[in-house]
Amino acid sequence: MIIQTINLTKRYGKLVALNNLNLNIEDGECFGYIGPNGAGKTTTIKILSTLLQPTWGEARVCGHVVGYESRKIRPLIGYVPDFFGAYEDMVVQEYLEFFASAYNITGKDRDRIVGDVFELTDLSHKRDALVDSLSRGMQQRLSIARVLLHDPKVLLLDEPASGLDPRARIEIRELLKELRNMGKTIIISSHILHELAELCTTVGIIEHGEMLHHAPIANIVRQAKLATRVHVRVVEQQDLAALMLQKLNGVRGVEEQNGAVIVELDEQTHDFSHIAAALVKNNFKIREIKEEEVNLETAFMRLTKGLVQ
Repeated sequence: MIIQTINLTKRYGKLVALNNLNLNIEDGECFGYIGPNGAGKTTTIKILSTLLQPTWGEARVCGHVVGYESRKIRPLIGYVPDFFGAYEDMVVQEYLEFFASAYNITGKDRDRIVGDVFELTDLSHKRDALVDSLSRGMQQRLSIARVLLHDPKVLLLDEPASGLDPRARIEIRELLKELRNMGKTIIISSHILHELAELCTTVGIIEHGEMLHHAPIANIVRQAKLATRVHVRVVEQQDLAALMLQKLNGVRGVEEQNGAVIVELDEQTHDFSHIAAALVKNNFKIREIKEEEVNLETAFMRLTKGLVQ
């Protein structure tokens, strides 16, 4: 087990930031950590990165206990916070060489490793640029480059795509996919849920400091799909169509939303072909009929209550 927490709790006076968090992450896993602002995601990541001490409970990284063996943990992790510190007088090359030296990487090894990291993160063309002049996306990419210098086993990424434009988000996502394929164990918190669905193998949903669900994405989505919902659009007389559909067998409820009739079926009913048949029989012209897709975003909305600290 690469990451393990046992009843991990963090209190700030009466405020409970984490409440008996139990988390297990395997070697090579890409774990998506999602929850509303103030749910406890950043607190968890800071404890795992040895920047915070828990109030009680235990956190282990690569078998080492946070707090007691933090010096053994730090060479094994790479922590990317959700903001980038200012280095006004450094160019990118100097920035990476400085942090390489901090990990006792010197001489020809430093030149080789910095060059490899430049190539991996596609930053070679920015070698001589001032760090402070980089765009937000380039700064995030440089922040990831920095934590790769010592080849850590675990990457802890707190909102790495926050504030990025669409192109920069895609580029960061592709870089993280490459790191995942290299066998890195990754914890990534993000509000961009559709990108986590592409990137992660498992997801944890945290709310009010408590882990609500922790499972592979397919299992999370399956759990959120309580009943089949069908979106129906007709050419005209939508209100009459809604009244008619309400009376069909197997229909639990009907509502009109955004120009469509949303038909929710009983949990035992999965075949909705009788909806189309009834519409045709009653002379309604069907524009569209489709089952509502349940993805990570809709699962998150259904499985959480929006509670924050």
